[in-house]
Amino acid sequence: MAFRYRSFRRVLTLVPQLLSGQGCHEWGEATKLASSLIPLAHTLEFVDKTAAWRGLHISRCGSFSRLSTFAETSKGVSHELDLVAFIRSTLDHVEGPSHRWINISDSNKEFLNKDGATLLVAGAFLDDPAGSQVDQINMLGKVKLVQQRYPWIQILGFRSCSSICSTVDHDHLVNIIMEEYITFPILLCSKIFPEIAAGGCMLLKGLKDPPLYHGKDIDLSTFIDAIKDLGQQIKHAGSANKLDSPWSKHCEEFKEPYACSYMQNLILSLPACISADGSGNRIFISDSNHHRVVIFDDNGTILDVIGSSPGFEDGDFESAKLMRPAASYYHASEDCLYIVDSENHAIRRADFGKRVLETLHAASIYKDRNGFWTWILDKLGFRRDAGMKPVEFDSESLLFPWHLLKSVDDELLIMNKRFNSLWIMDIQSGMIRNVVKGQKNMMEICGQQIVDKVSPLKDLSHDFLQQLVYSRYMLGDITNSGLVSSFIARENRLLLCDTVAQRVLMIKKDDTSASIEFSNLGNLGLPYWLSCCSETAFTTSNVYKEAHVDHLQSFTLFPGKVDVHLIIDIPGDTELVEPLEESCVWRHVRGAALDVSRMDSTVTTVEKVGVAQKWYDDLDGLAFEVKPEVSSEVKTTPERNLEDGKIHIECAINTSPGTSEVIILAPLYLKIRNSLKTCKENQEKAAIIAEILKPDRRSARHALVRSLLSLKRDLGEVVFIKPLFVKLKFEILNPPNAQNSRDIILTDSAVDVNVSLS
Repeated sequence: MAFRYRSFRRVLTLVPQLLSGQGCHEWGEATKLASSLIPLAHTLEFVDKTAAWRGLHISRCGSFSRLSTFAETSKGVSHELDLVAFIRSTLDHVEGPSHRWINISDSNKEFLNKDGATLLVAGAFLDDPAGSQVDQINMLGKVKLVQQRYPWIQILGFRSCSSICSTVDHDHLVNIIMEEYITFPILLCSKIFPEIAAGGCMLLKGLKDPPLYHGKDIDLSTFIDAIKDLGQQIKHAGSANKLDSPWSKHCEEFKEPYACSYMQNLILSLPACISADGSGNRIFISDSNHHRVVIFDDNGTILDVIGSSPGFEDGDFESAKLMRPAASYYHASEDCLYIVDSENHAIRRADFGKRVLETLHAASIYKDRNGFWTWILDKLGFRRDAGMKPVEFDSESLLFPWHLLKSVDDELLIMNKRFNSLWIMDIQSGMIRNVVKGQKNMMEICGQQIVDKVSPLKDLSHDFLQQLVYSRYMLGDITNSGLVSSFIARENRLLLCDTVAQRVLMIKKDDTSASIEFSNLGNLGLPYWLSCCSETAFTTSNVYKEAHVDHLQSFTLFPGKVDVHLIIDIPGDTELVEPLEESCVWRHVRGAALDVSRMDSTVTTVEKVGVAQKWYDDLDGLAFEVKPEVSSEVKTTPERNLEDGKIHIECAINTSPGTSEVIILAPLYLKIRNSLKTCKENQEKAAIIAEILKPDRRSARHALVRSLLSLKRDLGEVVFIKPLFVKLKFEILNPPNAQNSRDIILTDSAVDVNVSLS
């Protein structure tokens, strides 16, 4: 008892050094505890919690540092420095006792450039945006603009929460990241920093110097000046990379959120907006987080796809690039689809007659567009943005558009997701005629049109819609105005984008609903996140890190033609939705070998044909080749053989002495086997899918299971993509000696490769 009393008196002697003013008075009541039997450990825990609430920084060794409360300026700087010090201490630990990083890979810890600049976005801006949080949501858009304009600035978010282990907070953040497309890492912290909790930004030069800028909200004019000054300092310091080699390539500026990357393997990822042509034969769904527009009919048969990967590039549908497409409008007389390219701040036009995507209006050309189609238009003088200059951040720019309507005056009404900006654009010239700010002014122009558009939703329960779609933004008091681009009315039914379950829902007048089952999945081709250019050299970013390899095997053979036969056994708990098509198989051969899989001739030659010569021969063949006309009704590619439930893929290569490597990629569209749909619970189905998609990472599997369960649908009907990644290595020996030194002895070989995905 005496020992506890003496220990507690020593604790109380620290109180006047810890707190000042009213805080010290509050602690006066604590002296009454001296006569009680409270253990010392519990007392220190109480001190720790109270100090954290007061903004005190408690080091790990147990010592206390005093933060004065007399001067407001010094108080703020102290909190900022404490926050920076805390972040610096968490960089090497993705998860700890008081912090947790979201939207960051376990192996990618280089998201902060310690010698460069860091923008810290702190506060409650990631909360559910409603009511008074408009300013905080606007701040998020400004931060994304800074990230696009100045890619050398590393951005991270900070949010205080009661429990970092709460799965509710984690899942809530993942949903916001997926919907708002937040690519920078976010730090959850159970510690409280009072000066930062209300929201603010700090621009840091690395994590060593004091903040260069701090504010509750971003004043773009002041903030950009600070960024430019910092950029000049970094330039003079010589930290910028110099690209003297003509073979070097800049890192792509387009990033993707890591937190929801495991949801990419679903057919749709945030199907945000939908439209249709006048006849109803074609429906256009914006698969936003897959950066493409999928075209299908009423039966779910996929007819075509616009967009191949994230970026900003015109061209044919297969090579064009979009960045989170949103609303669209079909112009019948032109046979063109006008698409809102949200993250590119542009309006694109897809010409179905030519199957070409072009840019109608781009407000902020901040990226170099060096694609083949852009080069052709530039040489012909038809490039639309040839005379444009980069547009600075101003309120008149077309920034983050989302909704699209057509007025009676043949003009396009373009609105952002938050309904605080309206751009009126001439549909022929692509020029913005007027910019309207504020919801009150927008209501006068397009309020009635939106009311008429969303009127078919009045018969549906509001709670039912909230379970299907994230509709957190409204125009004035118009009910369901946030869904103006998320549904279409077709006679006696509605087609609604279900962004919670990642599907397109068909709702009939008798209140029955069903998910549209897509077919002809081969038209989707190989997903962009599977195909990779293995020969690209990056000098300003990390070298490409290969994904999980399903099968790796080595062979030692003599030179000649090698026929490779892959026999793939799919997981036993799943079944193949559609046979694998040739258009979805990607082969890459490097080293002392040449891919001849698509050659019609099977005759081998005794001469070594160089890759460059083969490339020129292919060009000559394309120039004089007459392609047979294909009926518009049947435009399917050959299907792969499917025998005994196994997939067969063939590959043929010509080899020379040396080492070579063959990489084969293909998407396998799977779903839970019919016999397991009724006998398995949703939790078990989610575990099966997670084990197939994330076999080598337990933490990722747990996150995927939670995300699958949050879809609120029968997982037995979910179609997902299992990426097939096979790597074969060949060691080609020198050929046997021939009687004539000019001859080369070639040996034809055949290898069977058994791949098990179970």
